[in-house]
Amino acid sequence: INQVTEQKKQAVVDFVENLNLEERIGQLFIVNIEGNKSFVPVEKNIAGGFLFFSYNIADTPEDIIEFTSSINEYCFFNDKIPPFLAADQEGGLVNRLKKINGPLPSSEKIAQSLSVKEAQDIYSYQAVQMKNLGFNMNLAPVVEVCTESNKDFLDGRSFGDYTTVINYGSACVNAYEQNGIAAVVKHFPGNTNTDPHTGLPEINWNETEMNMQLNSFKNVLNENPAGILMSHARVSGYDENTPACLSDLWVTEKLRNEYGYNGIIFSDDIFMGALALNGYPPEKAAVMAIEAGIDCIMISEKRISGPV
Repeated sequence: INQVTEQKKQAVVDFVENLNLEERIGQLFIVNIEGNKSFVPVEKNIAGGFLFFSYNIADTPEDIIEFTSSINEYCFFNDKIPPFLAADQEGGLVNRLKKINGPLPSSEKIAQSLSVKEAQDIYSYQAVQMKNLGFNMNLAPVVEVCTESNKDFLDGRSFGDYTTVINYGSACVNAYEQNGIAAVVKHFPGNTNTDPHTGLPEINWNETEMNMQLNSFKNVLNENPAGILMSHARVSGYDENTPACLSDLWVTEKLRNEYGYNGIIFSDDIFMGALALNGYPPEKAAVMAIEAGIDCIMISEKRISGPV
């Protein structure tokens, strides 16, 4: 078994080494996608992943399947790496597949209404439906503990208090991973009530709050989710002048080295106001993210302006 594992690892290394520079760069991004019926590539090289927003979700399961299948078929016939096909399927307000999949309440309502076992069941059903539609990644769950300092922004997206987040977050991760959907927990290390789409969250935790939020992530990471998505927040006393997704301290020292996490580390969207309006335009943020140790950069627009 060990020999087979090593052969597989070596095959991946050999494959990556044979990629040209443009192909390698493309794998560093997860981007939005055009249309909702049939895939038409607009870049020379396929990105590492595609984000499906509400406008990318067709009105019928058949049309969605046709769309996702067309992406995989294009990659197969053109010798391209198949991308992650990802959606934000948290439940409640953040529910990209709400007109197609079965009902999915918010994380908060799930935790208030269902047992952990029942929650894992409902997330398992969602995973099966997502996979049948052609998706292979869910940017969920949120595993931030809900507090006074972030509840307005999270607005039901958290499972609740510390113990509840760990129990239900772990069940959610396992439900998706065991049914063929890569789970991406978010948003590490946390947020405030400032919406990062328009402002830059500034976290000022005391030691108790810090330990609570970080240990929530640390516990759920024990379930080996495929990915973790960074927040744009700056944390007082911890590389406090740098947003977390651009910080070597948070990405490499904390996640990789201290927590030993070996999955995919995503940045949040680098076109968000938290970065773009506060001295981190996309072309600068992209470089800083890679230098910090980010594996895959999220961009909501397929363009990077400014000097190369």
